[in-house]
Amino acid sequence: MAILEPVVVAGSKISKTTLHNEDFIREKGLKIGDTVVIQKAGDVIPEIVGVKKEKRTGKEKEFNMPNKCPVCGAPAIREEGEAVIRCTGIECPAKLLRNIMHFASKEAMEIDGLGEAIIQQLLERGLIKNIADIYSLTLEDVASLKKNGKRFAQNLIDAIEKSKRNDLFKLITALGIRHIGSKGAKNLANKYKNIDNIMNANIEDLAETEDIGEITAKSIYESLHQEQTIDLLNKLKLAGVNMSKIEEDGLDNRFDGKTFVLTGSLEKFSRAEATDIIEKFGGKTSSSVSKKTDYVLAGEEAGSKLSKAQSLGITIITEKEFEEMIK
Repeated sequence: MAILEPVVVAGSKISKTTLHNEDFIREKGLKIGDTVVIQKAGDVIPEIVGVKKEKRTGKEKEFNMPNKCPVCGAPAIREEGEAVIRCTGIECPAKLLRNIMHFASKEAMEIDGLGEAIIQQLLERGLIKNIADIYSLTLEDVASLKKNGKRFAQNLIDAIEKSKRNDLFKLITALGIRHIGSKGAKNLANKYKNIDNIMNANIEDLAETEDIGEITAKSIYESLHQEQTIDLLNKLKLAGVNMSKIEEDGLDNRFDGKTFVLTGSLEKFSRAEATDIIEKFGGKTSSSVSKKTDYVLAGEEAGSKLSKAQSLGITIITEKEFEEMIK
């Protein structure tokens, strides 16, 4: 934000206006202490048009974004091609609500009942101060959040306890590593088997993991070697959270080596559910159709992917046929 000496523009007193991002500041050549020209964009939103350089006294200062988070001290980084600068600290108080929401979400640790409103209450009452504190909550702590809340509390405590037994890929997803979703997390878990092996891998090794390139590998390496991430993982280990891939007995690999592409709307499965089933049986999914695609699972209103599959002679299956394949 630009904090201005108040000035009346088109009938309104303006004392601040957005500067968008660091690039905008550089493009306009703005310095702290400058005299600027402002207008109302579309007669509504105040914006800076330019700088009156002839009014400079020499006391003006360059503005530089911090390279460390002003809240938690973790490195603040800007990735190539992006305008934003991000704090990398997973335990940063300024990001804590959103970080815990992601950690507890369905695609991550899947702690049913731990939604935004409950997390907010836990933080406001000082019952949790970081992600790992979730695993120290007592029945009494949670029950105090709701009137007659013992049943809710027991269900939440049970869900928290259950999450300790999650597979490694769920934990990796929960860490919120930049560029890593559940698919990348599963590939890491399959290759490295436990969190320590991933932390001991170098960027070159990580980049050789399926569907993980050099940029993502660098993100994984830097995130897992960040002081706050190491601290969190140590706390989670002490709490009894599983850090290893869970090997299933009598594994059914009927889709081993097969690649599926999903297109259109499915009735009985969400995209995520169908993907989980395919991966459970040893297969994998892709977002695009190619000669390497084995099956295209086509739902209602399937579009260009279906057309491409037809032109390449790839096997197209309906949802009903998919159900038969997974019986």
